[in-house]
Amino acid sequence: MFSRDRWDEILEALSANKFRTFLTAFGVFWGITILVLLLALTNGLKNGVTADFGDFATNSMFMWTQGTSKPYKGLPKGRYFNYKIDDIAAIKSEIPNLKYVSPRNQLGGYNGANNVTRGTKTGAFEIYGDYPEYINQQPMDILQGRFISYSDIDAKRKVCVIGTGVEKGLYDKGEAVLGTYIKVNGVNFLVVGTFKMSNSQGDDEQDASTIYMPFTTFGQAFNRGENVGWMAITAVDDVSITSLKQQVFDLMKFRHKVDPTDDRAIGHFDLSEQFGRVNGLFSILSLVGYFVGALVLMSGIIGISNIMLIVVKERTKEIGVRRALGASPWSIKSQILQESLVLTILSGMVGISFSAFVVWVMNAILDSVGPVQNFANPSVDISVIVIALIILVVSGLLAGLIPANSATKMKPVDALRIE
Repeated sequence: MFSRDRWDEILEALSANKFRTFLTAFGVFWGITILVLLLALTNGLKNGVTADFGDFATNSMFMWTQGTSKPYKGLPKGRYFNYKIDDIAAIKSEIPNLKYVSPRNQLGGYNGANNVTRGTKTGAFEIYGDYPEYINQQPMDILQGRFISYSDIDAKRKVCVIGTGVEKGLYDKGEAVLGTYIKVNGVNFLVVGTFKMSNSQGDDEQDASTIYMPFTTFGQAFNRGENVGWMAITAVDDVSITSLKQQVFDLMKFRHKVDPTDDRAIGHFDLSEQFGRVNGLFSILSLVGYFVGALVLMSGIIGISNIMLIVVKERTKEIGVRRALGASPWSIKSQILQESLVLTILSGMVGISFSAFVVWVMNAILDSVGPVQNFANPSVDISVIVIALIILVVSGLLAGLIPANSATKMKPVDALRIE
């Protein structure tokens, strides 16, 4: 391995027929390039799709009420009901392994009617009544001030936290925000904080055009009382919310006199289940990428093996002379293996470098044009590169093994006799 003469011989052998060496190396180069690019594109698609989930805790579900589809205990079909604030305490006490249970109420809607004013400026924004733990389910960066607190909840303070879109719509650039008042449906609220969503993907404009206020204040100011519009429920990290949601449904049906078999009365969106499906889909796509890349790479390896067989045949006399002068079978075999290994690794490393450059160009283009729907940050984990290098080493050895064995099986007399 460290013999200079050996390396000179390898370089001379590879450069003896440059075009043939180039075509042989191109197979491995193209195989490793396809493998890395397929995995990078799969990751880019996965990053873009999963960004639609936002930063919201993925082991969560949302739950709301719908009309009943069955009569029950004298109550008619088609009845509507509301969750109450007492339901939150019941869920927390009776169902274990829940990390957060957040009641929510909502007013207005994105691109709806103007519902917020400040002086002469007005805007249409989403207003939510929430509890302080909601920030743990939907992470956000507090830019100024603070988020709502339990002291706000208990005292029913008329305070709010506004998104950057609200700030741009109602305030002049550079104008102080904290300590000012905005009017929501005719009710004054003190601004105690500003925020932006931690995730730069997803529906940024809608997220930024959001106002949060204490749940209790929301109920009092907008006549919602103890009603809960919907809930955001998150399970502890080692327990899937999917395994717990039926218990939550059964409890709510019991408390609101709904037929236990009525699956229509409670609507829900299982974020954990959807996230799992997305991860499963992209796991399959990654396997397909590995499979296709491996097949293309294998064709290159077979090409190297065939070329090395031709090289051995061309150097039959040389091998015979070496054997006659006392060269051991292993010295002959190691040279053939080393030539194959060098050709494989060099072409593979060039392929990895080229594919890394292509990925860098793709990311540079995405940075310049801005977010692309369902596609973001194509990349490949370093472990993939390590695995690719291991594959190249093993493949190089396998590609040279058959030609090397063929070379060592020749008798010196027979090799010298061949013209």
